[in-house]
Amino acid sequence: MNTILIIEDDKAIVDVLKMILEHDGFNIEKAFNGPTGLEKFREVNPDIVLLDIRMPKMDGIEVLQEIIKMNSRAIVIMISGHGNIETAVQTTKLGAYDFISKPFDVERLKLTIQNGLNYKKLLAENELMKQKFDSDAEFLGDSEEMKKLKDQVTKISSTSSRVLITGENGTGKELAAKQIHKLSDRADKPFVHVNCAIIPKDLLEVELFGCVEGYLSFSPGKRMGRFEIANGGTLFLDEIADLSPESQGKLLNVLSENKIEPLGSSTYIPVDVRVIASTNRNLTELINEGRFREDLFHRLNVLTLVLPPLRSRKEDIAELVGHFTKEISLKNDMPVKTFTPKALEYLSSLKWPGNVRELKNTIERLIILSDSEIIDRKNIESENQSYSSEMEKLINSESTLRDFQDISEKIFIEKKLAENNWNISKTAEALDIQRSHLYTKIKQFNIENPEKDDKSH
Repeated sequence: MNTILIIEDDKAIVDVLKMILEHDGFNIEKAFNGPTGLEKFREVNPDIVLLDIRMPKMDGIEVLQEIIKMNSRAIVIMISGHGNIETAVQTTKLGAYDFISKPFDVERLKLTIQNGLNYKKLLAENELMKQKFDSDAEFLGDSEEMKKLKDQVTKISSTSSRVLITGENGTGKELAAKQIHKLSDRADKPFVHVNCAIIPKDLLEVELFGCVEGYLSFSPGKRMGRFEIANGGTLFLDEIADLSPESQGKLLNVLSENKIEPLGSSTYIPVDVRVIASTNRNLTELINEGRFREDLFHRLNVLTLVLPPLRSRKEDIAELVGHFTKEISLKNDMPVKTFTPKALEYLSSLKWPGNVRELKNTIERLIILSDSEIIDRKNIESENQSYSSEMEKLINSESTLRDFQDISEKIFIEKKLAENNWNISKTAEALDIQRSHLYTKIKQFNIENPEKDDKSH
């Protein structure tokens, strides 16, 4: 039950408000002056405060200032029979949620209270998301490569310049972008992620720039683009090399002018967005092939961050395994398992072509599928045995090179599908191919989901 604290010196008004609001299921606390109201606020920590402006001992504005000092997120609705626009603006600037004049419009009062409760809930949800974001956006490892990377991220974060992040799949490009945002002066503004590789080309510009009402036949409403959503914050353009030539040109214009034009509109919207782009491909080669605009490359590549592959920082693997073990066990409500020194040594000896992402997927499978609380080297070797035996059998067969290519490609795609729980978008991203290309391969090799879980498509 939500609690409303009424701080009002007129007992008749308090009684009427109490009767109305208790009928709607609220728990009501009351105080007839400012000092008593502040004591009640400390005592009950109400969800909503209804605060009169003109009261003896302390006026409502003084009480409001003290409440905001105690809790900057308190939802305080000011009430007054002598209200004017100037007073309403003043109290809002001081932290009040809204201002209502006497005599009350009961329905408006109820609506304002409900909106205040919704806003309070939204603040709480945002705080939970921020905590998750903060815990996710951490670089692990104390190797020389990671020390250098952390130092670069700190320096980059202190600027507002655009950043191009390069590195192999699975090295943590999104994580790097989040960390830059988290340490920047835009940290309290939105961080918006757009994966250019998995959004259909004909919808990508709508996704980035938005569109007017009626522009899309299947979605007739107005759509706000990611640039507008990220206004004031950071826009992370993941896999920027997958942009079509047309989209590259429009993006270049936005970066030059700092304003967007929603599709179907003739009106420009100014935006203040820090753009961070990423790719696992060589953009210089793509420029030479005529597949990526050189002028766009120079717009994006103001600061460059190169992420090291896991094989070049194997001394970080033990710390990563420990972190992933706790995270995965907590997520699945399982006891935290222990990796033996021999297991960690064996994991450190592997090549990890899929980098940190592949390591995390391997740890997750070992934790979930292992019956033992202790995970040793033999558990890891056993987990990889089915894949290894298939490849060994293939290598020793009399297959042609073409047969080998097809079968090995099928095995690899099946393995990646399994790792990503048959999520087509995630698997296509891991394989660095388009969704349509992956569907073609699945059909070509007659690959079937053993669990027939159509929802994951």
